[in-house]
Amino acid sequence: MQKKKILFLGESYRADAITWMNGLKEFGDFEIITWELKTPNNCIKNRILRIFEFELAIFKIRKIIKVQQPDMVIAERTTSYGFLAVLSGVKPVAIAQQGRTDLWPEKSISMPLKKIIQHYAFKKADLIHAWGPVMTVSMIKTNVDMKKVLVLPKGIDLEKFRNNNNANPEKICAIVTRSLLPEYRHDIILKSFAILNQKGMDFVLTIIGDGSQLSKLKDLAKELSIENKVNFTGRIPNTALPKLLQQSNIYISMPITEGVSASLFEAMATNCYPIVTDIAGNQSWIEHRKNGQLIPIDDYKKLAEELIWSFENTEHRQQAVSKNRKFVEKNVDYSINMKIIADKYHQLIDGSKTE
Repeated sequence: MQKKKILFLGESYRADAITWMNGLKEFGDFEIITWELKTPNNCIKNRILRIFEFELAIFKIRKIIKVQQPDMVIAERTTSYGFLAVLSGVKPVAIAQQGRTDLWPEKSISMPLKKIIQHYAFKKADLIHAWGPVMTVSMIKTNVDMKKVLVLPKGIDLEKFRNNNNANPEKICAIVTRSLLPEYRHDIILKSFAILNQKGMDFVLTIIGDGSQLSKLKDLAKELSIENKVNFTGRIPNTALPKLLQQSNIYISMPITEGVSASLFEAMATNCYPIVTDIAGNQSWIEHRKNGQLIPIDDYKKLAEELIWSFENTEHRQQAVSKNRKFVEKNVDYSINMKIIADKYHQLIDGSKTE
């Protein structure tokens, strides 16, 4: 029997996208074809070129469809690839909202157009993914047909992200796994560790990943006299991540906006105690001083205080990480969740053939 084919529209190099596609291959026996915009979104000139490329994209996508004959199209981001997916002419279509709303940045001059595009994508899609409850809030406000929405994280591989922890219990072994971009506020994290350093506390801070802020952050670490205690690893293979998490006892993430963070789930699975920003995307999973800590945006002094509190309250941390592991086993198991998603796709494909 021939494998069903899915055309994936989105940035296929992203860890999030790889998890989605690999899960569909493994648990749905799908063949995946990919297409993405080639122009990087990293400067004004490229952004303009990307708009031109986007305008011509539908013709390229339809050419691929003619040759490959996919049974279904799936896409990430409701305001870009999701819109192209519903224009593709293929049924069924599943689109995924990536952020809390996908309408970002909030003061963008293209916001009215983005709203129209998103509304159209929501209306025409056969299935809409909300990777967590926080994403449904904006959908309800814009009158999305919630019968089409599947609220379920893709999950993480609990075989890879095991709950054995090898961190040195005598000091703070903190880890940050978010891209080095301005919205993730690594500078706030560094400033909080400078306070810990002034107080004579022992720590090691591991910052994983790459991004536009790397050289600025390295300079800031030097300026704050903590460069010897901060390890910038650069980009690492995803296979190396579990071991680094297991060598850490505290996970930190300070974004100003958040959808559903796989990075947070990975930390919760590996016995890292989570300290994250007090925003809706994190409040879905973390209760302050119950199973982690919530910090006001950009408040590095509060972050330093809570780091000290969490490190000194060892018993609280041990109970919290145990609770978090049970939570991810129950709700965020990749093998369970991706099977549900793959089965749903097969149902949609079979249903569209009988229409």
